[in-house]
Amino acid sequence: QVSLVESGGGLVQPGGSLRLSCKVSGGIFSVSAMGWFRRAPGKEREFVAAGSPSGLTKEYLYSVKDRFTITRDNAKNTMYLQMDDLKPEDTAVYYCAVRLRVPFTTRLEGDYHYWGQGTQVTVSS
Repeated sequence: QVSLVESGGGLVQPGGSLRLSCKVSGGIFSVSAMGWFRRAPGKEREFVAAGSPSGLTKEYLYSVKDRFTITRDNAKNTMYLQMDDLKPEDTAVYYCAVRLRVPFTTRLEGDYHYWGQGTQVTVSS
């Protein structure tokens, strides 16, 4: 059984930082590409970042690539999204997702097999 649990969301002021975590169970983490997506109020869910199992290949949404960093710790079965210089437009529910036993990153939502429940990030003064 594969499950993903996000944590680390919250309320932060513009310019602040948060680190999201995604704990994965099911024994597939080290061989699976992972991704982060977000859904802002009234908008479709969008790709944010993705990383390969080795951590060497990473992709980012253009608007976050100089502010967000995706990393993973395969020993802890956990993926992270470090978010710096947060802006009000980053406010959204953030979701992690896994490509089950597929090592290649993708921006396509439909290519991910399992999803977490989401964690709210609110950027406001």
